[in-house]
Amino acid sequence: MSHDDPHLAGLPGAVVHDEIVPARAPWLHRVSAGETLRIVDLEGNQAVDFLAYAAADDAERYSAQDTIAAQANIFLRTGSVLLSNEGRPMMTIAGTSVEYHDTIGGACSCESNSLRYGHHTKAQHACVDNFLEANLRDGRTKRDIVSNVNFFMNVPVEADGALGIVDGISAPGLTVDLHAEMDVIVVVSNCPQINNPCNGFNPTPVRMIVAA
Repeated sequence: MSHDDPHLAGLPGAVVHDEIVPARAPWLHRVSAGETLRIVDLEGNQAVDFLAYAAADDAERYSAQDTIAAQANIFLRTGSVLLSNEGRPMMTIAGTSVEYHDTIGGACSCESNSLRYGHHTKAQHACVDNFLEANLRDGRTKRDIVSNVNFFMNVPVEADGALGIVDGISAPGLTVDLHAEMDVIVVVSNCPQINNPCNGFNPTPVRMIVAA
């Protein structure tokens, strides 16, 4: 890989994994304590739905509730710590070129698509399918899918408390760096949603880089 690759700039150590995740695809990878996972939004405006499980025991996993309660904020920014359902730090956002990321928009599913966008969307691929497909490799099932982080997704809370889903706040090449505080299994759905502007109606690939 060429040294002038801008997506590798500022990584804390040697690259141990570097993969392009195609549009609409799932991704599963182990990130060891001390390693950094960088997610690169290659073309901009791509939501990345994200879950993490403790590698030692996947009954311990990312908890939106614990994370939101601990930081008293629904948005994740630089310095935000992703907590598990046992209240332990899993990953810390070491840096992000997007001001904040969403914790409450949830993952799209065939059911929610049908409700929001009409029955004709029922057969469309959704993030829940991606999470399921990736998790099945480790023997996890639908009940192991919890509320997820949506990196690069902009879900503003309106004055009346309603959730908006608007254009992502990303641009080509923007990144978020996650420092692993424990050994984790990261499961990602490169969001296939085409019915709202979170992906600019055009899902695109993302790049996942792990540095030691």
